[in-house]
Amino acid sequence: MSNNSVNNKRIAKNTLLLYVRMFFVMAVTLFTSRVVLATLGVTDFGIYNVVGGVVAMMGILNNAMAVSTQRYLTFELGRGDAVRLKQVFCMCLAIFVMLAVVVVVLGETVGLWFLNSKMTIPADRMVAANWVYQFSILACVASLIVTPYNAVIIARERMNVYAYVGILEVVLKLAVVYLLLVIPVDRLTTYGLLILLSQIVIAVIYMLYCTRHFAEARYRVYWDGSLFRELVSYSGWNLFGSAAGVVKGQGLNILLNMFFTPAVNAARGIAYQVNAAITQFFTNFYTAVRPQITKYYAQGDMEEMTKLIFRSSKMSFYLIMLISMPVIIEAPYIVSLWLGQLPEYVVPFTRLIIAISAIDAMASPLMTAAHATGHIRLYQSSVGTMVMLNIPVSYVFLRLGFPPLTVFYVSLAISVVCLFMRLWIVRRLMPFPVKEYVVRVFGTSLAVCTLATIAPVAVHIAVDGNIHTVLSVCALSLLSCAVSIYYVGLDRHERKFVAGIVRKKILHKQ
Repeated sequence: MSNNSVNNKRIAKNTLLLYVRMFFVMAVTLFTSRVVLATLGVTDFGIYNVVGGVVAMMGILNNAMAVSTQRYLTFELGRGDAVRLKQVFCMCLAIFVMLAVVVVVLGETVGLWFLNSKMTIPADRMVAANWVYQFSILACVASLIVTPYNAVIIARERMNVYAYVGILEVVLKLAVVYLLLVIPVDRLTTYGLLILLSQIVIAVIYMLYCTRHFAEARYRVYWDGSLFRELVSYSGWNLFGSAAGVVKGQGLNILLNMFFTPAVNAARGIAYQVNAAITQFFTNFYTAVRPQITKYYAQGDMEEMTKLIFRSSKMSFYLIMLISMPVIIEAPYIVSLWLGQLPEYVVPFTRLIIAISAIDAMASPLMTAAHATGHIRLYQSSVGTMVMLNIPVSYVFLRLGFPPLTVFYVSLAISVVCLFMRLWIVRRLMPFPVKEYVVRVFGTSLAVCTLATIAPVAVHIAVDGNIHTVLSVCALSLLSCAVSIYYVGLDRHERKFVAGIVRKKILHKQ
C-alpha cells in the first residue's frame, strides 16, 4: 500500500473519531446552553460572554505559541528527528510557563482596570463579574500550560484521545448544569468556578496521557538560545496574526457592548454557540488534515501537498454548508425550539457568522501551507492588518448610527478579501496554481452553494412554517446539498473515491 494511501486512510479514520467526539459534545452543548441561558438570564449570560472575552484577548499569546508549537513538532515528526522533537517540546513548555506569568500580570493590572472602568455592566453585578474574571484568568493559565501537550497529540495524529476525552467533557458539562441548579450561591459566580474546574480536569488528563505515551512530552530542564530565538521569532509574527483574530472577535464584542446593551452581547454569544456547534464539522476534519499538509512540505512532496490543499479547502466549505443550510433557512423556528424563546438579533447574527466561518474554513488550508514554510512575516502582516480593519470600520458605522448587524456585514466582506490575499501570499512562498484554485475551489464552492439553496428556500417561502414544514425543509436542504456537492462540487476522481467508499460500506454490511 502506498504511503499516500496510508495517509488518506489515517485522515479518514482520525476524522471519524473526531466526529464521534463532536456529536457527544455538540448534543450536550446545545442542551446545556438552553439551561444556562434560562438559569443565568440574558443579562448575566451577556456579562459572562463579554468578561470572558477580556481574558480571551490576553490569550492571544497562547494562540500564537500554539500554532508555532504544532508546526515545529509536526515538522520534526515529518523529518523523523526524535532528538530535535524532544528539544522543541521542552523549549515550548518553558515558553508557555513564561507566557502564563505574563497573562497573570497583565490580567491583574490592565485587564482588571479595563473591566472595572470601561465595561458596561450593571452596578449590582460588578462583584460577580470580577469573580468570573478571576476564574477566567486561571482558566487561561491552565489552557496555556496544556497547549504543548495538545500539540503533541495533534502532531502524533492520536485523535482517539480527543474522542475519549470528549465523552468526559460531556459528563462534566452535564455536571456543571446540574450543580448550577442546586448550589444556592450566586449563579454567575458559580458557573464561572465550575467551568474553571472542568477545564483543569481536562488539562490534567491530557498532560498525564502525553507524559505516559510520548517520550518527547516528558519534560526535562533544557535551554537552547538559538531554538528559543527561532520559536519566539516565528511566534512573534503568529502573535500579530492571533492578535488580529482576537481583536476582530472580542473587539467587536466590546464595541457592541459600548454602543448597545448586554442583551446584544448575549445574542452574539448565543449565535457563536450555534456557529461553534456547526463549525465542529469543519474543525474535526481540518484537525485531521492539518498535520499531513505540514508533513508533505517537510518531505518536499509539493504535488501531494497541493492536491490535499485543494480537496481540504472544498471539503471544509462543504461540511459547513451541509450542516448549516437547514439552520440558516429555518433559524427562527430552530432557535425558538432550542432556547424556548427568540432573543432579538440571534437569528441574523447566526446567519452572518456562519457565512463568515464558511469562507474562513475554505481559507484555512492556505494558512497551514503558509505556516509550513516557516516564512510567515508577509502572511501575518498582510492578513493580520486586513483582519484588524474590522474594528475601525465597524466603529465608524456604529458611530454613524448603523444597527448591530453592520459589524458582521463588514466582517464578511473582509473575510472574502483575506481569502484572496492568502492565495497571493502562498503563491509567493511556493509554486501554487492560484487560477486553478480560484476556479476549482472558490468558483465551484459558490456554484454548489447557489444550486443547493434553490429548492429548500423555494419550499420555505411557499409553505407556512410548522414542525412538519421545518422538518421537510431540513431534509430537502441536506438532500439538495449532498446532490450538488457530489455532481457539481467533486471532480471525477473525487466522485469515484466517494462512490468506492459507499460501495465498500454497503458490501461490508451485507
